[in-house]
Amino acid sequence: MKVERYAHCSHWGAYSILVENNEIVGIEPFEHDPAPSPIIDSVREWARSDRRIKQPMVRAGWLKNRGKSDRSARGDDKFIPMSWEDVTTLVAEEIKRVSSDHGNEAIFAGSYGWTSCGRLHHAPSLLKRMLNLVGGYTGHVDTYSIAAGPTILKHVLGEAGACTGDASTFDTIVEHTQTLLVLGGLTPRTSQNEAGSIAKHSLENYLREIVAKKIKVILVSPLKDDLPEWVNAEWWPIRPNTDTALMLGLAGEILHSELHDKEFLARYTSGSEEFINYLDGSKDGTYKNAAWASSITGIDLVRIQELARVLVSTRSMLTLSWSLQRAHHGEQPYWAALALAAMIGQIGLPGGGVGYGYASLGGMGAPVNLSKSPSISQLKRPISNFIPVARISDMLLNPGMAFTYEGKEQTYPDVRLVYWAGGNPFHHHQDLNRLDAAWKRPETIIVQDPMFTPTALRADILLPANTSIERNDIAASKRSDYILAMHRAIETVGDSKSDFDIFDAIAAKLGVAEKFNEGRNEIEWLKYIYNETRLDALSRHGFKMPDFEAFWQQGYAQCPTRSNHTYLKEFRNSPETHQLKTESGKIVLDSPVLSKLNYDDCLSHPAWLEPAEWLGNAAPSQLHLISNQPAGRLHSQLETGKASLALKRNGREQAQINKEDAQRLNILDGDTVKVWNARGACLACATITDTVSLGVVVLPTGAWLTTTAQNSLDLAGNPNILTLDIASSKFSQGCAAHTCLVYVSPYSDEAPAAMEYYQELIDNVSTV
Repeated sequence: MKVERYAHCSHWGAYSILVENNEIVGIEPFEHDPAPSPIIDSVREWARSDRRIKQPMVRAGWLKNRGKSDRSARGDDKFIPMSWEDVTTLVAEEIKRVSSDHGNEAIFAGSYGWTSCGRLHHAPSLLKRMLNLVGGYTGHVDTYSIAAGPTILKHVLGEAGACTGDASTFDTIVEHTQTLLVLGGLTPRTSQNEAGSIAKHSLENYLREIVAKKIKVILVSPLKDDLPEWVNAEWWPIRPNTDTALMLGLAGEILHSELHDKEFLARYTSGSEEFINYLDGSKDGTYKNAAWASSITGIDLVRIQELARVLVSTRSMLTLSWSLQRAHHGEQPYWAALALAAMIGQIGLPGGGVGYGYASLGGMGAPVNLSKSPSISQLKRPISNFIPVARISDMLLNPGMAFTYEGKEQTYPDVRLVYWAGGNPFHHHQDLNRLDAAWKRPETIIVQDPMFTPTALRADILLPANTSIERNDIAASKRSDYILAMHRAIETVGDSKSDFDIFDAIAAKLGVAEKFNEGRNEIEWLKYIYNETRLDALSRHGFKMPDFEAFWQQGYAQCPTRSNHTYLKEFRNSPETHQLKTESGKIVLDSPVLSKLNYDDCLSHPAWLEPAEWLGNAAPSQLHLISNQPAGRLHSQLETGKASLALKRNGREQAQINKEDAQRLNILDGDTVKVWNARGACLACATITDTVSLGVVVLPTGAWLTTTAQNSLDLAGNPNILTLDIASSKFSQGCAAHTCLVYVSPYSDEAPAAMEYYQELIDNVSTV
């Protein structure tokens, strides 16, 4: 039979799917992508049926007793197959019941995840669109990836764009920067992914230009491979969670040498005197200098002293990855970097200042997309209830309890119904044993997903969505210079349906279908949202994009972009006419608002605050756990795919340990090890390396939680069974996953193979 080609895209890149007789026979990367991600070949996994939810199902205990069922049976109870007609009726009845009896704030539309990069079949948006038509829901603000950082930057810079895609573009760094201080990493491992899509992976080319220009690069990270080895960067293996101390020590050294830019501080910042009083010890009796920073970070004090001089004598750029703010007091490294850059005085100059999130996603630092990104509207929210995104367990366990966000007091709702569409919190949330206990509190949990994820196993009602390769869609991102067609490549697996069709059917049972679908089917919606972008590009930028038919046939369309962008250039040129949206109109180094709030975990100025768990208070045998993004999958997606399996070892995730730590703990390369603390335990395979600093163990995220009934030991290596479920601070309430101490020891007991055991879990609950 003839091989058919279908243009498609996922969060890790654009590609063509080659199909013969409804079977995927090949994957070819996008012709204009200079560095395609190896993950694209793993999409074949979506066509397999072993982990797919193939039909609507309802948990037996819930079906019998509804909201009064034994909630502790979630994850163990059998599922009963249902027709789409019956299951959508059940869902609509539950939404009506909870809304009527408890108010719409009792409905939590969690739905946080990266299910599909499609802008129409975007499960969270569609869920919220439907619920907004029937009274609303409790939602969330911020993301697990980044919360503390943008929250503090909104306050001290006036907006969060510096860490979400509006920082200076890489071309200005290549052209003008002389010293590049990389805090946290610049790695293709993370830049292969982009929320909404990416067409061209450009980081590697930019890094090669940086090497060719002989720009001095210093990598500050516990992991040497947070930059490619060929960049030949100077590696400073810092203790995790101490970057703030390093930057304050650098600022203190610049102050002590009287090299700080007094004119910049006076004209462009507010609160610099108070900040300087903290640096020079006037406030607390401790001078923040190289010796002080060295004692905290483990970095040689002479190196710190020398770097302080280099930063002010050359055009210097500070880059911070998103990972640094996912920690206890995660606001501080972002604010401290801004303060250090202000002391240097190069903010707003080409190749100078500070930027956040480079390489944390693929579009960060690339030319900025100027056009409207296509999307389906979530419509107007009738109620404004929200929680900070990483506080789910707090909400479920403590209804009615007060919390603070950006200085304002809020209250957790009494949630009775959780509707989760397109995501897997039992992958990305912290302290999963605590989440498991919290998950038993709501009366009803609805999960809509293509896969039998650990979250789906714990549902009351299961709605099988299909994957992007089984429907038509459009991929786009404000950080990508292309809009990409996502053509349906194969027939639907089982009795699954598209997210749009599922919500449209429920909307009909709720009596709001006409407002939900607006009389458009799938292809009509795609034309509509594409043409919105096309008309915007023409009207605002004079940029002509092809009509929908030409775009759909070709598979992509370019968007208007801006390159050679220097962040805060206009502010630097005229701070009076381009004031920032802060309380002073300037960069805030000491905040009257935070001073009045008087938080002990987020002071009025950037400060070193000791984390709850770090190597400075660790027991002799404890290690600091870093749970980073893996190279072979996106979060927990495609965990059984080719690229993901290639990075497992002996069927388990690899735990990377420094060779000296391994010798001290009697761990050999290839050993099965138990990684544990008071919160939980998991198994992994030890990999001994010299690219991880002393006192650190690295276990990537994304392994599907696979706990045994006997001892709750996770067989697969999910690090979030270990991580600390606390807020970064009272101000942002962000995720603090990278603040975590663990023990690692050899494991000699028999343990089932993780993937086979997980399949048994699926079969046990789904076979009637």
